[in-house]
Amino acid sequence: MGSAILPQPGIMDIDLYEGGASHVDGIANVLKLSSNENPLGPSEPAMEAFRREAFNLHRYPSTDHAALRAAIGEMHRLDPDRVICGVGSDEIISFLCQAFVGPGDQVIHTEHGFALYRISTLAAGGTPVEVPERERTTDIDAILAGCTDKTRMVFIANPNNPTGTMIGLAEIGYLADNLPDGVLLVLDGAYAEYVEDYDAGRALIEARNNVFMTRTFSKMYGLGGMRVGWGYGPKPIIDVLNRIRGPFNLSNAALAAAEAAVRDTDYVAKCRAENTRCRAWLAEALAEIGVPSDTSTANFILARFSTTDEANACDDYLKSQGILVRRVGGYNLPHCLRITVGDEASCRRVAHAIRQFKERA
Repeated sequence: MGSAILPQPGIMDIDLYEGGASHVDGIANVLKLSSNENPLGPSEPAMEAFRREAFNLHRYPSTDHAALRAAIGEMHRLDPDRVICGVGSDEIISFLCQAFVGPGDQVIHTEHGFALYRISTLAAGGTPVEVPERERTTDIDAILAGCTDKTRMVFIANPNNPTGTMIGLAEIGYLADNLPDGVLLVLDGAYAEYVEDYDAGRALIEARNNVFMTRTFSKMYGLGGMRVGWGYGPKPIIDVLNRIRGPFNLSNAALAAAEAAVRDTDYVAKCRAENTRCRAWLAEALAEIGVPSDTSTANFILARFSTTDEANACDDYLKSQGILVRRVGGYNLPHCLRITVGDEASCRRVAHAIRQFKERA
């Protein structure tokens, strides 16, 4: 027998990512509020673009994503030559770590930051470094204090997942200006569209060579099932990432649906307004029954319970009622539940169920 076939160092330290649950055994009418999906779904133009591509399934897709990059550039006032598209923003994050992180390198993320930052760092052979937040909000001083001569990248989700909190662009600019030379600041803007008049860091990127942003079509645009994301940053960074990007990483259908979606600004405005209204109602309804949450700027709220046991018991009760939310113990928040903001009926249903749970306790 030969020796064992072993993976690269760091890979076995990765815990398997668990997506939000989508079904409960024995219950038909399940309400899924565990994956931060848009309850209104994709826009009609996006669905029509997808349907038209059924006639082109035998054709290879574009290798340069030129049409989608041009649309993104037009709608977001960006240089399309500095846009890269991927299989969700997840793939862009993986590209960044693959290209700029290796053994001995460190990548900083915050204590309640998105799990993929750690996963992608370990997959590249790097070392993830967790720094504290301040009351579930990104702490710029903690990030700067965590930097060493081995730091290569810093990830910030703004708004953050799973807390829903965010920091201002002035703070982000201060961070970018005070990072050590050779450190790339990555702004994860998966939920940027839910914030009115927020450019997700575009102006910061235009003025600096050490800031990069990632975006996605999975949340506001309702295309989670299509897996389309994009990144924007300095041209030298984009040139490096394109060298490792697979030439056919996005399908014709995904490209067409995303292009139609990004052009439908009226639908985005409608979804944002509805999310803002329902989010405020849900947060207030839960606060009235003793379940507080920080002011969220995304399409979910982080409901806080008095203990881990209470949070888990509430989750179990919600499941018994056919309602799926997200436990976030893996994000160092074991006493919390992340609840996606659904449509009005969904918000009323989950709030009513949590009220029932509290009254039974």
